Amino acid sequence: MGKRYYCDYCNRSFQDNLHNRKKHLNGTQHHRAKKAWFDSFRDAATILAEEQTKNPCRRFQQTGQCIFGSNCRFSHMTDCDIERLKLQVDAEKRAREGFFDSRKTPERSIEDWLAKRKRKNEATDRSSILKVEAVDSLLASPLPPHFLSIPDLPASLLPPPPNGWLKITVTEWG
Repeated sequence: MGKRYYCDYCNRSFQDNLHNRKKHLNGTQHHRAKKAWFDSFRDAATILAEEQTKNPCRRFQQTGQCIFGSNCRFSHMTDCDIERLKLQVDAEKRAREGFFDSRKTPERSIEDWLAKRKRKNEATDRSSILKVEAVDSLLASPLPPHFLSIPDLPASLLPPPPNGWLKITVTEWG
C-alpha cells in the first residue's frame, strides 16, 4: 500500500508521493485549515483590533450566513460580540497589571521590612545556642569536615546523639 501522509491541520491522510503532497499543501482547503489553526492562538486584543477595522458583512446581517465563512473580508461579529471582546481585553489587561503591581508592593515601607528582619534575627539568635551545642557534638563525631559547613543537615546525615538513639519498642505493626 505504501507510505501515507497525515496532515494535522486538515485531519486527513493520503498516499505520500510528491504529486499528492504538493497538490494538498497548495490546496485551498489546507490553507483554510492552517489559517484556522493559527487563528485559534490569537489573543483577544489582536482579534478586537482586526474586527474593528472591518466593515460589517451585509449578507451575514441579513441571512445569518455567509458563503465565505471565516475567509470573508467583512466582519461577522455583532455589536454584542464586540462588547464582550472589549470586556475580555480589559480583564486580561487588568490581570496583567495586577500581577505586576503585586510584585512591586509600593505600600510597604522600610520600617515594616526592618521590623520583620529584626524579628527574624531574634528568632535565629535563640536557635543559634542550640546550633552551637549541636556543632560541638558534631566536632567529636566521625562526620567529614566539609559537612560541618552546611547548615541544617538532614537527619539522615547527622551523626547519632551522644547518648544514642532512643529505643522505642513497637508491639504492633500496621
